[in-house]
Amino acid sequence: MNKIAHKKESDGEVQTILEHSLAVAELAGSFSILSLRQLVYSISLLHDIGKYQPAFQERISGKNIRVEHSSCGAIEAKNLFAGSSSLIAQYCIAGHHSGIPNGGTSADTKDDPTLYGRMKRQFEDYSDYKTEITVQKPDEKTIKEFLLKAAFDSESLIEAFSFTTRYCFSCLTDADSLDTAKFCTGREDIELTSDFEECLKKLNAKLDSFKPKTELQKARALVQNQVYQKVNKDSEIYLMNMPTGSGKTLCSMKFALERAIKTGKRRIIYVIPYNSIIDQTAAVFEDIFGNSAGILRHQSSFCIDDTDLDEDYKALVKNAAENWNAQIIITTSVQFFGSLYANKRNKLRKFHNIANSVIIFDEAHMMPTQYLQPCLRAVSLITKLLGSEAVFLTATMPNFDNLIKHYSLSSTVITELAEDKTQFHLFRKGNFLNIGEITEEGLIAQAALRPASLIVVNKRADASRLYDLAPDNMGGKFHLSTYMTAFDRKRVIDEIKQKLDELYRDYPDGENVPEDRHIIVISTSLIEAGVDLDFFAVYRELAGLDNILQAGGRCNREGKRKNASIYIYNFGKPSKKPNVSIAKALLEKYEDISSPECVAEYYEKLYSFDDDIICKNSIAKNVLGLDSIPFADYARDFHMIDSDAVSVAAECNEESRTMISELKAIGFTNHRRLQQYTFTVYEYELKKLIEMGAVKQYGGVWCLISGDQYSSEKGVSFEAQDIYI
Repeated sequence: MNKIAHKKESDGEVQTILEHSLAVAELAGSFSILSLRQLVYSISLLHDIGKYQPAFQERISGKNIRVEHSSCGAIEAKNLFAGSSSLIAQYCIAGHHSGIPNGGTSADTKDDPTLYGRMKRQFEDYSDYKTEITVQKPDEKTIKEFLLKAAFDSESLIEAFSFTTRYCFSCLTDADSLDTAKFCTGREDIELTSDFEECLKKLNAKLDSFKPKTELQKARALVQNQVYQKVNKDSEIYLMNMPTGSGKTLCSMKFALERAIKTGKRRIIYVIPYNSIIDQTAAVFEDIFGNSAGILRHQSSFCIDDTDLDEDYKALVKNAAENWNAQIIITTSVQFFGSLYANKRNKLRKFHNIANSVIIFDEAHMMPTQYLQPCLRAVSLITKLLGSEAVFLTATMPNFDNLIKHYSLSSTVITELAEDKTQFHLFRKGNFLNIGEITEEGLIAQAALRPASLIVVNKRADASRLYDLAPDNMGGKFHLSTYMTAFDRKRVIDEIKQKLDELYRDYPDGENVPEDRHIIVISTSLIEAGVDLDFFAVYRELAGLDNILQAGGRCNREGKRKNASIYIYNFGKPSKKPNVSIAKALLEKYEDISSPECVAEYYEKLYSFDDDIICKNSIAKNVLGLDSIPFADYARDFHMIDSDAVSVAAECNEESRTMISELKAIGFTNHRRLQQYTFTVYEYELKKLIEMGAVKQYGGVWCLISGDQYSSEKGVSFEAQDIYI
């Protein structure tokens, strides 16, 4: 019949619907896990049958008309399939271009974009597909058994069903995109490969080069060996509770590589909470693995074009980022969980490649409380249904065993990797001292007496003010916050490291350091996770216990200095946040707030207090049935970070000036590359900048007008109002 699915504009070559449908079905089926393969294959065969409509054939031949085709396959799936299989197919096929729709209600009309609405629309005859395409009905019993692995009540059934729908949608849309790209451009999907065996050899060589001599180094080796001894223990979720400074990053990667090799896992995915610390982690792995690993970095602030790699390799990485077709991936928790709960094809394409992986969640305690339930549920479903394994990595471990079984799946198999905590006290690099209320001037005066001090504050405005108060006649004063662009933060962190290295080289014991060599760094909490800096003293504004302990990890990291201290202070502004109130009470109760007992009590009180908040963002909340799941609404509202934050571009160097000039002239530039030259402000702060005439919008991007409003030392200033943000 030669009905056309795609036609090249360049030479008129056509791809028939039959050719495209069979190719997509084969590819999608190869992506799918065995239990869902038949369903995914059948969905793929039906996804484009609406193109058999005469009107669509007229459109593909050049007639300027709009023809909907997606809902036709959904209608046919409703007629052909039964039960859960039918409904999964309807959601996937109806949304394979515009995104998985809300289920809606039976009262919806054909004009509504819901699944109910779309199923009421009328279409031209597309039954000719039956002469070419034979669709096998999925085995509904197999699908039910699959869902029941993770469903024990109506709410868990909705969550398991929506998870499965998004997974099938991922298989379909990735296969659809790849086959279409192959026909239209000739582009093949090539995996960004890594040699796990070689990576492990190189990592072992690196670890073997660390010869434990001090008591701390010997304790580090003992804690790590606990982890390695359990590499043969099969589990779904592993808990790696290791103190700051115990080598968690390399230890977790060695464990992941060994598990991947032993169990035949396809990928290792390293998930990090902050964009700001991916650079350091990626650099560590790239340095060790060299050409044995093709590492995919997927984050908003990284652009492969900024690297010195050859153009062919850059193209390979760009393609791999679309669907995570790589064996080692480093990404953020926002990218990871945002993709799992998305409804659009551009985000969900990668979902199926999360199966059969070892997934490391660095700083796992930083999963936001309001999304803890959906995050834990997603991890349990990935490990229970898709054959993956997860490693929760942190120095301040909540009782994830209880949390997972309470808020997710009670049947989840969980293994603690470092059960013996008798060596943990050796990683206490200094004393935690609560000095109470202090003025900003007093804090700076005290910190300036130390050879190298870190001050961590809760608010960006405070960091900017303290920077101005710090003396100028020092060896170096530095400011870090998200009011600085990623480009400048990286530059400043590199400069801090250099200054600290020079100081410790010249004054290893910290004695008799001239004042003009003293270093002071003032930062928000971004410095607490994964930024490898070492200070003589740390001053941490009262916050949650996890923040305090993480800040403490920047003090005396190798334990070489005696009498190191972490000072907890406040500016006399009482906080109503429960995590702060709990931490304040524990400071009075425990002599050592870093003890496992104190950490356990902190999280027990915190999550007990926030039980309602933890549960409120389940996708199953207030959903009556599988046919009314709000896929589109939930994806729109799923924000793991503050949703009212706005990015503003700033001129930091010649490249950023060129890109902003392009925005002004033609309204377009390389937006991904521009990300590293942006900082974030809240909407009320943006309003102030607009009122001051400090920003203008070009091509949909807010840009800071060059002048005194931005400096690479402290970010954005509201000098007209004599305040800094």
